[in-house]
Amino acid sequence: MKIGVMGAGAVGSYYGAMLARAGHEVTLVGRAPFVERVRAAGLQVTSAGFDVAVDVQASTEPAALAGCDVVLFCVKSRDTELAGRLLAPVLRPDCVVLSFQNGVDNPERLAAVLGRAVVPVAVYVGVEMAGPGHVRHLGRGQIILGEFAGSEVVVQAFAAAGIPAEVSAQARLAQWQKFLTNCAYNALSALSGLQYGALLKVPGVDRVMTDVVIECVAVAHALGMALSPDMEPILALADTMPDQWSSTAQDLMRGKPTEIEHLNGYVVRKGAELGLPTPANAVLLALVRAREAAAQE
Repeated sequence: MKIGVMGAGAVGSYYGAMLARAGHEVTLVGRAPFVERVRAAGLQVTSAGFDVAVDVQASTEPAALAGCDVVLFCVKSRDTELAGRLLAPVLRPDCVVLSFQNGVDNPERLAAVLGRAVVPVAVYVGVEMAGPGHVRHLGRGQIILGEFAGSEVVVQAFAAAGIPAEVSAQARLAQWQKFLTNCAYNALSALSGLQYGALLKVPGVDRVMTDVVIECVAVAHALGMALSPDMEPILALADTMPDQWSSTAQDLMRGKPTEIEHLNGYVVRKGAELGLPTPANAVLLALVRAREAAAQE
């Protein structure tokens, strides 16, 4: 297939590289330093089983994705509408758009801009950018996709590329479940500068995470999402991905704006609309905002 990646960060680069290794024609849209490096030497992918340079196309222009069968939409949540408007004119009418993003409202926001259906995808992977054009895979990689016509072919393509994939009517619920984990870990990892394994060894962190998740679940229930506040699988992430920094932590390390407004910030805003208290999420939101302000200063 002809596959495009809109937003060649760590997630987009990893999945694009895996699909390219399986023989698909992959084009990644990213920033100039990334594109220059990939055009010169390929996309370097470091994982437990391999360390290779993968041949992919790279461009700074969304027009490069014209004619794609599938587009993996991987931009940061804050850029959804802007990137969607740039992408909309070049999409084929039958192109499948997959939202590989954090947060829970991106599929709807993107669909409103594109004027077409967007497939929600729950993504479970540990990756980071080791440098321009170099992505490091730290663990996992499975995805859960929402239902759409022709999903069998897409799932087979992912599976053949070494990406465990399934289609589920509960993909939105899976996104919300992942959202709970993001709200629990992202800000705390960023504010402490600790990877997940070290973070959970700090006394009291598990209690803070529990308070955050309880608030998230209350908001989810009010929005019609039947989530459980079970902390066991959330806390277990520290054991399965001990060396992972959250994406929020990685953004702060690089002096970039974070997605906190679409994680804990989303919970705070929806809680206010619904009349639900969200003090634990509000504290984390304010502290990450302060760190972003300090970085700008």
